[in-house]
Amino acid sequence: MPRPATSLPPRRSPRPMPRTPATDPLAVLNALPDPVLVVDGGGDIRFVNLEAQEFFDLGASAMEGTPLEALLPPDSPVMGLVEQVRRGSRSVSQDGVDIDTPRIGPHRVSVQVAAMGDGTDAVVVTLRENAIARKIANTLTHRHAARSVTAMAAMLAHEVKNPLSGIRGAAQLLEENASEQDRVLTRLICDEADRIVALVNRMEVFSDKRPLERGPVNIHTVLEHVRKVAQSGFARSIRFVERYDPSLPPVWGNRDQLVQVFLNLIKNAAEAAPETGGEIVLSTAYQHGVRMALPGGDKRVHLPLLVSVQDNGDGIPEDLRGHLFDAFVTTKVNGTGLGLALVAKIIGDHGGVIEFDSQPRRTVFKVSLPMYDQSQDAGESGGFNGGGRLRG
Repeated sequence: MPRPATSLPPRRSPRPMPRTPATDPLAVLNALPDPVLVVDGGGDIRFVNLEAQEFFDLGASAMEGTPLEALLPPDSPVMGLVEQVRRGSRSVSQDGVDIDTPRIGPHRVSVQVAAMGDGTDAVVVTLRENAIARKIANTLTHRHAARSVTAMAAMLAHEVKNPLSGIRGAAQLLEENASEQDRVLTRLICDEADRIVALVNRMEVFSDKRPLERGPVNIHTVLEHVRKVAQSGFARSIRFVERYDPSLPPVWGNRDQLVQVFLNLIKNAAEAAPETGGEIVLSTAYQHGVRMALPGGDKRVHLPLLVSVQDNGDGIPEDLRGHLFDAFVTTKVNGTGLGLALVAKIIGDHGGVIEFDSQPRRTVFKVSLPMYDQSQDAGESGGFNGGGRLRG
């Protein structure tokens, strides 16, 4: 039995696609978080993106048109990878390449070199810093140091302050009937007891177990406040350079504690800077940070907000670098060695990361912090003034 004929619906003309503005390739390259360089067949640099300019600490006008050997040593593995691509390889890469120049200092990067594919000998060189493993290791080390100080503070508060109170009281009783010569000694006992109690009081901040009150904090407001405090006192003769990203979103943190962090870091930088020509560079940037677990929970946070404090002092002694955030480690004559230990604790409480790179004339402390987003409790106080847009 024949099937009845079915009528097909009339064909519709395809709906015209909305026209979108053309994408600017230059804007795409400048948005990449990794340094990108284009090197021609003669070995000269023809293009660098913004991240490459930041990495090599040079502007495009100073880099483009110059040989790649002006930036990297001739025996650098990067040169060998470039030659390998020129000999016919489409793309080559190598991990763990050390780049160390007097201008930028030591960096360990992954390098990828690819042919342009436009009929020329030009190649594209991409660098990616191997920072993730280092950040994780630094975070664990610094949090361990902070926990050690916390345990020590709790012990000292109980085992030291109470006996000192008794010693001081006994010295005061002896002073009542002591000769003038003996009163000098009893006064010395009281003064030394007071000094030790003051030190223990400073350490008690490490044993504070109260939950961290957090909210959206404009980090530029924090840095501006700390800079004004510094320039009106201990850093009066220091030149400050500010390199801020004005579009940075707010930090998810505690304003007062962040002020304490950067006050300590800037004070250390000011003391390390030379008496003549001392300079401190404060910079902020948005980066693709490491996801780290917050203390006391399984929640992991993104750490895209980078704040750097750089000085032009002599650098940190090699023998101190592995223990710099431990308590009582200091190079200052009258220092207690608690400043950086407190910094490590506060950054750890924020779920952040602190690391440093030091060489003569360039020591930089880098703090990676979580950013505030709409899913977090916006009702907590934090001092955010609205400077910066949110980024997902």
